[in-house]
Amino acid sequence: MKLAQLETLFCDAGWRPWIFLKATADDGAVGWAEITDSHGSPHGLAGVVADLEPLVTGRDARAVEAVVWDLYRATRQSPGSVIQKAIGGIENALLDLKAKALGVPVYELFGGPTRTTVDAYWSHCGTTRARAWEVTNTPKLASYDDVVALGREVVERGFKAFKTNIVVPGDEPEVLMPGFHGSGLDRNPTTELESALLELLHAFDEGTGGDAEPILDLNFNLTAEGITRVADALADAGLLWLEVDVLDAATLAHVRAKSRIPICSGENLYTSRGFRPYLEAGAIDIASVDVIWNGFHQSKKIADLAETFEVNCAPHNYYSHLATFISAQWCAAIPNVRMLEVDVDDVPWREELTTAVPELRDGTLTIPTAPGWGADVDEDVLKEHPWPRA
Repeated sequence: MKLAQLETLFCDAGWRPWIFLKATADDGAVGWAEITDSHGSPHGLAGVVADLEPLVTGRDARAVEAVVWDLYRATRQSPGSVIQKAIGGIENALLDLKAKALGVPVYELFGGPTRTTVDAYWSHCGTTRARAWEVTNTPKLASYDDVVALGREVVERGFKAFKTNIVVPGDEPEVLMPGFHGSGLDRNPTTELESALLELLHAFDEGTGGDAEPILDLNFNLTAEGITRVADALADAGLLWLEVDVLDAATLAHVRAKSRIPICSGENLYTSRGFRPYLEAGAIDIASVDVIWNGFHQSKKIADLAETFEVNCAPHNYYSHLATFISAQWCAAIPNVRMLEVDVDDVPWREELTTAVPELRDGTLTIPTAPGWGADVDEDVLKEHPWPRA
């Protein structure tokens, strides 16, 4: 089986594109991967895939590790970021091809499953209803009463945990993201911000009745000082963990030492080399690993490394259902899983985009058992939602 072609396919998923990689073999077999990048470089990512394609086509599609290492060697002076996202996508598409050819799920290529189910948490809970409620056809987060109602919904759907962000309900609800975009550059803490987070979590607690644990994701939105202040202010709020992004391992270790809340980080890190300084510094309680950006096998290597430091892993997963299938299979291939991230609120046609949807019941996801990832992309549905918009 030789690889004949790589294609990058886009669709408009409301407030960001979803990006997929299609690998076609010379016998017509197809392998899929998701390579979504909504952080400013979707066209650049497609360009990298096109640049790497000549290094892959014509080769044995089953020799996945050799292909990945050759791609790494060819790009080692520009490691990480968009380059790694492209390599991770190529790896995942080839693994899908290989597993389908053998008639097994991808996790069977890595020693078989460690579990048949995995606990899941509701991600961007409230965040999506503040920034994209119109395109998801969900209630707008117009007041803290709406947050209370959402908390009840979390429990009614069986989730034992949920994650939110710096969300401020209102007639024009906001998600504060000073580390990414918007007016102003300040990433400093304020008493108003701390009070807003306390009010948000209090409303969620009222709605859940304490039957679902909250997670707060601060992303890159605060400095180390801000993170420690928020961690101190929320120390008694019952957080399952505090999720943050910090580009210096020693700084994050300092934050963790001051926090009474477990620290989760790593969604922006690539390969074992990226995670190793954070693990050696004792900077994280939970490693957030992006399986579609790192590639499945590299992500397993990260999990294996984390296990030697007694650190659990949680996949960073905020994409389409295909990525959820990929992340769920990774959870089956490793021993040290904490929970699986899933988005509940999304564009209504998400369920139609893949040939299967995750089996999620009472906050537990059943690991797929069909060959490959267990789902393909429906290209007809993808074409109905072109990106960029005309």
